[in-house]
Amino acid sequence: MRKVSVTFGHILLLLFTIFYKPGEARAQSKIPVFDLRDGDRVVFLGNSLFENDFQYGYLELALTTRFPEKNVTFRNLGWSGDNVWGDGRSTFTNPPTAYEHLMQNIAKTRPTVVFLGYGGVEAQEGEAGLPHFKDGLNNLLNKIDSLGAKTILLSTIPVMSGDTSINLSKRNADLELYASAIAKIAADRGKQFIDIYKPILEAGKKTTIIENGVHLNKTGYYYLANVLENGLGFKNEKRTAAISVSKTGAEASANAKILKSGKDLADLQFVIPEKFLPIQPSPETEKLVDLAPILKVTGLKKGFYTLSANDDQIVTASAKDWEKGVEIKHGPSYYQSEEIRDMINKKNELHFFQYRPINETYIIGFRAYEQGKHVKDLEDQDILIKYLEGQIGLQRMPKVIVYKLSALDN
Repeated sequence: MRKVSVTFGHILLLLFTIFYKPGEARAQSKIPVFDLRDGDRVVFLGNSLFENDFQYGYLELALTTRFPEKNVTFRNLGWSGDNVWGDGRSTFTNPPTAYEHLMQNIAKTRPTVVFLGYGGVEAQEGEAGLPHFKDGLNNLLNKIDSLGAKTILLSTIPVMSGDTSINLSKRNADLELYASAIAKIAADRGKQFIDIYKPILEAGKKTTIIENGVHLNKTGYYYLANVLENGLGFKNEKRTAAISVSKTGAEASANAKILKSGKDLADLQFVIPEKFLPIQPSPETEKLVDLAPILKVTGLKKGFYTLSANDDQIVTASAKDWEKGVEIKHGPSYYQSEEIRDMINKKNELHFFQYRPINETYIIGFRAYEQGKHVKDLEDQDILIKYLEGQIGLQRMPKVIVYKLSALDN
């Protein structure tokens, strides 16, 4: 029989998991409902959890589209391998120190809202490293507080790997231990805490969301965006619009509104107002999040009917299927949000090479006396970054989409 080592820290973790309720802690701390204001500057700060979203942009897209009427800017300061002391940023020698580098990175963004994602790297030290991590996290929070920004703390995420050489149970127990420590600090300091460990663990049982054992893939970040929205108190619900067709015309209920209707189905035009843009799903993401709106049309004669959105054909189904309800997974709203995501990724790539330039030791480090003149070139990147932010601002509001339903010619 294999001997199992149970530490006092892991016993505390078990008790904490049983009795600690994040929702109650938030209520006791009287944390207001999450909102973004005009002029807010949101920063994603942490390890690879945030850096790897540079490839996808789902986290920023979710908040951008959720608050389409707000003028908000985002900066991703995620750094793979980083910890609460900024050790991952020690890519050039002193001065500044790695921690000073971290402090400079934070201060330069002038954040008003910070999403903090640490603990994954530090958890490798196990229970013995927990006190040091707590000190570092509290110091980091003190710095963010001094800048007048509010902080939302995220838990760690689990490790998932088929490599038998990795003791997953021990590794994940440590990650849960650190996640609980983060939750406790958040509660003590009146900060909002979002548990992403358990949702990611459960989602990983349904489909592949983690690659290399530790990093979220595209599906994982799509799902994480949904988890964050839920954790912030937003309701992601599946919407249904309904239309009833008769000899005298058509009537709409739920979310639909008739624009034009007559005895001839070709005259049927309607809109389905949207508060914010949807995020384009994929077959893999639909295994985890199914939010595609449903359109039900009753009273159709037997046959097939095509739904068009702004004259773009998006789906064809039988009268029987329309009566049951058809999911709308394509269309102008999805295309619009994908265009925004593309601009977000381009903007974040520009910012990445601006604050983490190649040969940074020679440009902003201790050898800046050699090539420090190129700092001006880095600053000039702001022109392109602000241009893209302006374009995102113009595109983030949902647009009116006119839908038409027509019989498919035999």
